[in-house]
Amino acid sequence: MLNGWELGSGSIRIHEPDLQQRIFTALGISAEDADRRFGFFLTPFSYGAPPHGGFAVGIDRLVAILAGEDNIREVIAFPKTQSGLDPMTGAPTPIDARQLRELGIRVLPTA
Repeated sequence: MLNGWELGSGSIRIHEPDLQQRIFTALGISAEDADRRFGFFLTPFSYGAPPHGGFAVGIDRLVAILAGEDNIREVIAFPKTQSGLDPMTGAPTPIDARQLRELGIRVLPTA
């Protein structure tokens, strides 16, 4: 951390399919729903994908601080847009009514 900016972080993600399925089961997510929602992430495990994770240094954030910018998008060569769309994962995807009720969220139709 530097002046409220995270300069680096990391972790090792769950990489054992049986453990991941137990977590989904505990969360009430069926195998079919998990595949539909997270298949892009889960499928590689069936090919023997190694554990993935690590530590990433936020050089882009440090450069933004040094340049006096408020947003790292100003110093990244190919920044993501602020639309929230992710072509890799297909996000955002529709949320079922049960999830919305559980979170106490109501989605209004667009004007």
